[in-house]
Amino acid sequence: MVVLRKISKGFKIFLREKPVELLLCLTRGTTEKYPSMLAKESKCTYSHTVHLLQRMEKAGLVKFEKKGRLKLVSLTKKGQEIADRFEELAKRLNK
Repeated sequence: MVVLRKISKGFKIFLREKPVELLLCLTRGTTEKYPSMLAKESKCTYSHTVHLLQRMEKAGLVKFEKKGRLKLVSLTKKGQEIADRFEELAKRLNK
């Protein structure tokens, strides 16, 4: 457990499946994603999705952009780098 204490607060969320799935959903398909769309893709409730996205925003991994009444979510450069690493890790583990 000493290792977990050394991991920064913002990245502890990635020790669970749904946050990683949510991050990877942002890399797939169109660049314009809404929280409700991400909730469906990641098979997660809307409220939990929004909560995770807010935590990711605080960690500098995603950004929100208001487009009319809609709130779009996209990865930051830092978020894209981490998503790429998770994809690479998944490929290695699935061999």
